[in-house]
Amino acid sequence: MGKVLDRIEQCVQAVREKTDFVPQAALVLGSGLGGFADRIQVSAQVSYRDIPDFPVSTVPGHAGRFLFGYVGKTPVAVMQGRVHYYEGYSMEDVVLPIRVLGRLGAKELFLTNAAGGISPELASGSLMLLTDHITTFVPSPLIGPNEEALGPRFPDMTEVYSRRLQELARKAAKAKGVALQEGVYVQCTGPNYETPAEIRMFKALGAGAVGMSTACEAMAARHMGLEVCGISCVTNLAAGLGGKALSHEEVQEIATRVSGDFQGLLWELLEGLEE
Repeated sequence: MGKVLDRIEQCVQAVREKTDFVPQAALVLGSGLGGFADRIQVSAQVSYRDIPDFPVSTVPGHAGRFLFGYVGKTPVAVMQGRVHYYEGYSMEDVVLPIRVLGRLGAKELFLTNAAGGISPELASGSLMLLTDHITTFVPSPLIGPNEEALGPRFPDMTEVYSRRLQELARKAAKAKGVALQEGVYVQCTGPNYETPAEIRMFKALGAGAVGMSTACEAMAARHMGLEVCGISCVTNLAAGLGGKALSHEEVQEIATRVSGDFQGLLWELLEGLEE
């Protein structure tokens, strides 16, 4: 067994010592969505700190625990908080939780985040369904010796974000009366926000929103064969577009303001998986 796989299995074993819950779907809660956890019928919870050699978030607003329970009849595992590359973690660390969720049994992964809007259709407070991503500006989480037990050496990324789950997200948005835009997401390293020149470049590349997470997690999940759905909450206009300096406080404020609609959309989407 390789080093990476051995580490994943040790984390899985630590979780299994606390719960035998098997999720169908996994959900990563981004900034402002921590309250979604309050709606779940929780069967078990596991703090990241109770899992040996598991990365723990240093970002305000990220609780740092797994919740296992039900959204309607759908068994889900929820990450209440994630770690980011900019915190000083390696890409192996950043995607470790995703791989653990896959080994725990999750078949579908729902990724959420706060992002800066690039497309003129994305005002502050908009929700954007990810149709594709650009990861050229961050290291691939698949660099290094390949673990065949996780996936192939050269995985196809033609359809990172499942068309089936995209369609379910559109139906869920319509059912809840939530406006859902669509676009390409570009991940940068952070922690600094991008420059106006970088945003102009991203716009020329076809990106609709920019952030500091998610795409690397999606790549690791697809490597393992999970279906992936991504949704961004646009909490600010990207650098040079809004006429003011960017701040994490604004990100948290806007994410909290639209969390009701975002949570309603996620609930409808996850609950519908069992239909």
